[in-house]
Amino acid sequence: MNAPFAADSLDSIKFAVGQPVPRNEDPTLLKGEGRYSDDVNMPNQAWCVMVRSQVAHGIIKGIDTEEARRMPGVLGIWTGADLNAAGYGALKTVMMVPQRDGSPMKTPTRYSLATDKVRFVGDPVAFVVAETQAQAKDAAEAVAVDIEALPAVTEAREAAQPGAPEVFDDVPGNVCADYHYGDTPKVDEAFAKAAHVTRLRLISNRIVVCAMEPRSAVAFYDKETDRYTFQAGNQGAFGLKNQMAQLLGVKPAQVRILTGNVGGSFGMKGSPYPEYAGMFHASKLLGRPVKWTDERSGSFLSDQHGRDHDFDAELALDKDGTFLAVRLVGYANLGGYLSNVGAAMGALGVTRNLAAIYRTPLISVSTKVCFTNTSPIGAYRGAGRPEANYFMERLIATAAREMGIDQVEMRRRNHIKPEEMPYKTASGTVYDSGEFTALLDKALELADVDGFAARKEESKARGKLRGIGIGDYLEVTAPPMNEMGGIRFEPNGDVTIITGTLDYGQGHWSAFAQVLTTKLGIPFKKIKLIQGDSDLLIAGGGTGGSKSIMASGAAIIEASDKVIDKGRLIAGVALEASAADIEFNAGRFTIVGTDRGIGIMELAEKLRSGMKLPEGVPDSLDVSHVHEAAPSAYPNGTHVCEVEIDPDTGIVDIVKYTMVGDFGTVINPLLVEGQSHGGVVQGIGQAMLEHVVYSEEGQPLTGSFTDYALPRADDVPFFAMGYHSVPATTNVLGAKGCGEAGCAGSLPSVMNAIVDALGGKHINMPATPERVWEALQG
Repeated sequence: MNAPFAADSLDSIKFAVGQPVPRNEDPTLLKGEGRYSDDVNMPNQAWCVMVRSQVAHGIIKGIDTEEARRMPGVLGIWTGADLNAAGYGALKTVMMVPQRDGSPMKTPTRYSLATDKVRFVGDPVAFVVAETQAQAKDAAEAVAVDIEALPAVTEAREAAQPGAPEVFDDVPGNVCADYHYGDTPKVDEAFAKAAHVTRLRLISNRIVVCAMEPRSAVAFYDKETDRYTFQAGNQGAFGLKNQMAQLLGVKPAQVRILTGNVGGSFGMKGSPYPEYAGMFHASKLLGRPVKWTDERSGSFLSDQHGRDHDFDAELALDKDGTFLAVRLVGYANLGGYLSNVGAAMGALGVTRNLAAIYRTPLISVSTKVCFTNTSPIGAYRGAGRPEANYFMERLIATAAREMGIDQVEMRRRNHIKPEEMPYKTASGTVYDSGEFTALLDKALELADVDGFAARKEESKARGKLRGIGIGDYLEVTAPPMNEMGGIRFEPNGDVTIITGTLDYGQGHWSAFAQVLTTKLGIPFKKIKLIQGDSDLLIAGGGTGGSKSIMASGAAIIEASDKVIDKGRLIAGVALEASAADIEFNAGRFTIVGTDRGIGIMELAEKLRSGMKLPEGVPDSLDVSHVHEAAPSAYPNGTHVCEVEIDPDTGIVDIVKYTMVGDFGTVINPLLVEGQSHGGVVQGIGQAMLEHVVYSEEGQPLTGSFTDYALPRADDVPFFAMGYHSVPATTNVLGAKGCGEAGCAGSLPSVMNAIVDALGGKHINMPATPERVWEALQG
C-alpha cells in the first residue's frame, strides 16, 4: 500500500486503507429499511403522471384535455405551451463535440414537453396531476393527442444517408456533429505501407439501463421562502442543484436537492429530465408537493439508453505484428434529443481510450453523431471507454489470427513499457504509471491458460466447442472536478464526513471512513457520511467516471490536514505547551519528545464541554474544504474468459472467468471486487443478451423484461480475481478508480472467447443463441 498516512491503533489497522471492510450501508438496506425515492412522501402531496407519445415521429396537431379534466381527482393538466409561457428553461447538454470543419455541433433546443413534433415513442407531450396516482393515470389515458405520423429512422448509419427522415428541421442529414480526430495523411500513409490490415464492422448495441430503482421524485415549491425542494435519486446533489436552477430559471440558492438511498444509475440519473420542471410548475400553482414515480415500462421509454455505436474499424500492422495505426469510421446514435453528455461517448470517449495500453503511433476516429427517432442516449457505465477497448481488442485478436501470430505475443510486443512512463498517447493523454505486460502475465497464470488445450479437448469429448478470449484494457477516468471535503465533530461524539460525490450503490461510506480512520485515527464506527443534501455542500462533482475515491478521498485527506493544524493549536492549550511543540500521529496529539498527549476524540470532547480557549485559538475542529481537481487516472487490467458453445443450439456458457486489475492503491478490496463483478455481469449482458430493438416505424419491440433479456445468476460463473497494483502519481491516494473497469474488460474478453470457439467467425454483440447458431451454419 502506498498512501500518505499510516495507522497504529488496533481499530485503525482493522479498518485502515487496504482492509476488506463490509459496507456500512448494508445492514439497513438488507433489512428493507433503506429510503429510496419512492419511499419519500410529503403531507398533502398530489400525483403526477406523464402523457407520452405513442408515435415515434410526427407533427402534433392538437392535444384534447377536456374529458380528462372532468375526471375524478384531477387537479390540473398542462402541456408544453403552458410550461413555455411560464418561462422554464431548456434541457441542456454539457459536453460539446467539435466538428471536423471547426464549427460548433448542432444543439437543437429541447424543452420539457414537445410542442411541435414528437421524436420518439415516449416523448412527453403533457402531464396530469391528481389527488392519487390511480386517478392521474386514468386521466392521462383520457388525454387525446392528435399526431400526424411521419416516417421514422432508428439506426444512426441509416439516419446519415441521403433521403432519411429528418428528426430536426434545422439539423440537415440528422448529423449533430461530424467529428474527426487524427492526422489523416499520416494515418493513410501508415495503412498504405502496412504489411497487413485487419478490418471489422463492430457494433456496440443499444442498452436499456435497467437500474434497480426506476426514477421517482417529489417536488415542492415553498411560497413563503421562495425555495424549490426536490427529493430524487441522482448522481450528485450539488451538480443537480445547479442544473435544476437553470431549468427552473432561478438562482441556485433557491434550490435544495435531497437524496436518500439510490438504487443504481450507471450514468442514467446524472441530469434533469423532462418530468421535473412540470412537477414544480404544478406545485407552485397548487401550493402543495407533487410526486411522480415511473413504472418499469415507462423507464424503458423515458430513461436515457446506453451505447449504440456502429464503426468500421481497421488496424494496420507491419510484418512482425507491430501496430502502425488504428482507424475508426462510423456512427453514434443520439436518439431523439441531446442528453447532457450524449454526443461525447462515440466521439471524444472513444478517441481518448482507443490507444489503450499499446504503443499505437497513430489513431484516427471519424464519427457522425446522429439524431434518430429513438429514446435519447446518455452515459452508461464507462461512457465510451468500454466501447473503445472493445474495438481495439477485437481488432487485435482478429489480426493475430489472420497473421498467424500468437495473440498473447502480439499484445506483449505492442505494450507500452514501464520505463516509457510517463507516456503520451496518440490521442494526447499522458499515462503516469502501469506495468501492462506483468499484469497480463499474472492474469494468464491465474487463469491457467497453459491448461486450456486440455480443457478444450475435454469439452470436445462432450460435443461442445470451447474458446478463450483476452481483454486487455485501460480507461481514462472522468474529467476532474472540484470536490468538497467536510469534517464535522458532532455533539454526540460522532464525526461526519460531508462530500459532494453520491453513493448510488458503490459503498462510499465504508471507503471514505477508512481513509479518515487511517488519516486521523478516528474510530471507524463513529464516522457518518452526508452526501445527499445540497444545502450542506459548497462543491461537488458528483459520482461518475470512476473518480469518487480520487476526488472525495483526496478532499478528505486535505481536510484532515486542516483538522490537524487546528488541533495542534487547541492541543497546545490543553497540554499547556507551545503549538510548535505538538505533533500528531495515530489519532493523538503529543508534546515532542514526551509521552504527554491527548487523543483527537478526547480533544473534541473537551471542546464540547466548554474548554476555555485564548483569543486566536479555534473553538472547533470542524473543517469545510474544497479539493481542487486532480488529473485523470488510468485503471487497467486483463480479463480472460472461457466459453463453451452447444453447436446444436448456439447456446453459450461462460465456464471460466479471470480478471486481474491495476487500480492503484486499493482502499477496500471487498468493494473493488463487488464493483468489478457488477461491471463484468453488465458487460456479459451486453455481449450475450441485451439489445434494444425497434420496428421500422420506431416502435420499441423490447419494451419490458418479457422481451429484453438481462443476465441472471446462472448466466455467470464464479470469478477469479487478482491485483497487480501500481499506485497512480496523479492523486495523493495513489488510487486509479474501479467502478467501470468490469465492462471494459468483459466486452472484449467474452466476445473474443465466443469468436475463438467459432473458429474465428466474426459476429457482433449480442451473441444470442440464434446469431451463434447461424454463424455455425456458415
